Amino acid sequence: MADTITIRTDAETEHALDVLTRDGSSRSAVIRRAVLEAAVRHERAAAMRREVLRMHIGDPDGIDVGAELSRERDGER
Repeated sequence: MADTITIRTDAETEHALDVLTRDGSSRSAVIRRAVLEAAVRHERAAAMRREVLRMHIGDPDGIDVGAELSRERDGER
């Protein structure tokens, strides 16, 4: 048997539940679906972060961005 979870809602959560249950879905069903969808989004975001961290960023182009910014600032004075 599945565990029962109790949540405390506020006005914003109640409104969201009202929107999600307009089609006749039960509160329990929409909460389960929301938790599952949130987990999928979380896993996708983590996978994308891992992929970005694995990406080769290329070789340095020899430009010292700090020095360039400093020169630009000095030229504006």
